Amino acid sequence: MGATAVWIATATAAVAVAFLAVTLARIHTRANDRAYARRSAELDERDERLSRRESTVETKAHTLELRESNLIERERGLAADRADLDDDRIVVRKRLEEIADYSADEARQALLEQVEAEARADARDLVRDIQSRAQQEATRRAHDIVASAIQRVAPEATRASATSTVELAEEELKGRIIGRDGRNIRAFEHVTGVDVVVDDTPGSVQLSSFDPVRRETARRTLVALLEDGRIHPASIEEAHTRATAEVDQVITDAGDEAVAEARVEGVAPEIIRLLGQLEFRTSYGQNVRGHSIETALLAGAMAEELGTDPALARRCGLLHDIGKALTHKVTGSHAAVGAEIARRLGEPEQVCHAIAAHHDEVPPESVEAVLTQAADAVSASRPGARRDAYEAHCTRLRRIEEFVGAFEGVTQVFAMQAGREVRVMVHPDDVDDTRARRLAREIAGRIEAEMAYPGQIAVTVIREVRARGIAS
Repeated sequence: MGATAVWIATATAAVAVAFLAVTLARIHTRANDRAYARRSAELDERDERLSRRESTVETKAHTLELRESNLIERERGLAADRADLDDDRIVVRKRLEEIADYSADEARQALLEQVEAEARADARDLVRDIQSRAQQEATRRAHDIVASAIQRVAPEATRASATSTVELAEEELKGRIIGRDGRNIRAFEHVTGVDVVVDDTPGSVQLSSFDPVRRETARRTLVALLEDGRIHPASIEEAHTRATAEVDQVITDAGDEAVAEARVEGVAPEIIRLLGQLEFRTSYGQNVRGHSIETALLAGAMAEELGTDPALARRCGLLHDIGKALTHKVTGSHAAVGAEIARRLGEPEQVCHAIAAHHDEVPPESVEAVLTQAADAVSASRPGARRDAYEAHCTRLRRIEEFVGAFEGVTQVFAMQAGREVRVMVHPDDVDDTRARRLAREIAGRIEAEMAYPGQIAVTVIREVRARGIAS
């Protein structure tokens, strides 16, 4: 009974398992059938879409074939029309050539010439316009450069005077300067060649001469005499000799200062001395050394604005008037004399050319020469820089001295009293007393006949014989 029950239970369990397996198999089969049906439906739908697309592509392909066929036909028609146009063009051109009696090459050449002429005219107008604008811009730029240079230099306007004043510690010194019967003042004027003006002005006397070197030497001579206290003809000559040496040193120092102020290097000592001599030269009342320094600075400033060598421009400006230190001794214009001296003393050719060309005696051929001209004009044209009447007066007195100095036997000539008196020193061995009187009349007659001057000129011929003995 027990074994039967076990067997029944086992069989029941086996049946249940088998039933479950069958059930699961049926469920799995149904699921597979549904998936297959869905997949089959999707494939059918895709196949239908592909069929429709293929139909569309075939339609488009047919349309493109028709369009291509039309284009080919049109190109053939255009090619035929182009060939006809070319034939017609050839016929028309030949007909036009027959009517105009003008070949195509000749027409083409004529057209080219006409176009070239029009292009040249347009180019000329354009060039003229560009040149006009460039000229206006250059003028404006030049004004700016000059104005900038003037503002950077901006020196004081000073003019030279023909008199020097010597202050006196005591009024009684005027009597000692004059001396007994005017002996001292005559000796002083004789040795120095200047006029001594002793008037009612308290505490001072004036020395008058158109020659600045002569006037400065006389001033130093008188100052030395007043400091020494001994005033007589012999001491006057000794003091004048010492004063002459002092003025020579002043000239050297003035040249060194000019080179330093103008920032110019490597100048020969001889040129430095010429620059120093310009301290005692004037041009229309303007001190020439100061004018040269100013010209150098102006030329250098303008050269910096233009981008050229400012050192070379300053050198040209500083040396442009060195000829004025020698024009009273040699013949020729100061520009030509200065250029020759500079060339002889080893200055660069650019500097020599700028000196020679600064008054257009030779055409300027370099930027430095043009800058020297411009700086010279700017310095000279400043308000108050120059005075024509003073320069004309000095020129007249120099001409009188040069004119009288050409007479035979004359050793020294002093134009004094503003040109109203000429004192002529003669060599005592060459001119005796009779000849001295006759020489005075000859000089006066020649001056009257050959020179223009205001008022009267008194000619005094001085023949001095000195004898010296030494007692030991």
